[in-house]
Amino acid sequence: MKTLAIAFAILAGSLAAAPAVESVSMKPEAAATWLAATPGARILDVRTQEEFATDHLAKAVLIPWTDKDFAARAAKELDSGKPVLVYCRSGRRSAEAAAALVKLGFADVRSLDGGILAWEKAGQPIVKPALPEGDSSK
Repeated sequence: MKTLAIAFAILAGSLAAAPAVESVSMKPEAAATWLAATPGARILDVRTQEEFATDHLAKAVLIPWTDKDFAARAAKELDSGKPVLVYCRSGRRSAEAAAALVKLGFADVRSLDGGILAWEKAGQPIVKPALPEGDSSK
């Protein structure tokens, strides 16, 4: 019985010492610096197709968080061994998507705090596709 208790204590200690993998929330300035220093990082936009068409971060790939196949697409289209920065409009969806990516086994997941709204407010560059000829709605 004493041996079992010692084995349990050792196992519990080793599990407690192992850090839990979590996503990291980053302010826009820190995220921009991290992206510049991490050339292999992917940028994941989890907004809708309509939002993405309005504006997005350069080199972002779109996998909407609301799509029922989000997890399957993320696993297929992204390399879980490479770092990824996730963003949405304000930060709520990207935080949820980042947590889902961690559960899928992604090792280095960052979430843009405040989303693309904070990114643009911080003066970081965004891509705004050209409007179709004759469209002056924006």
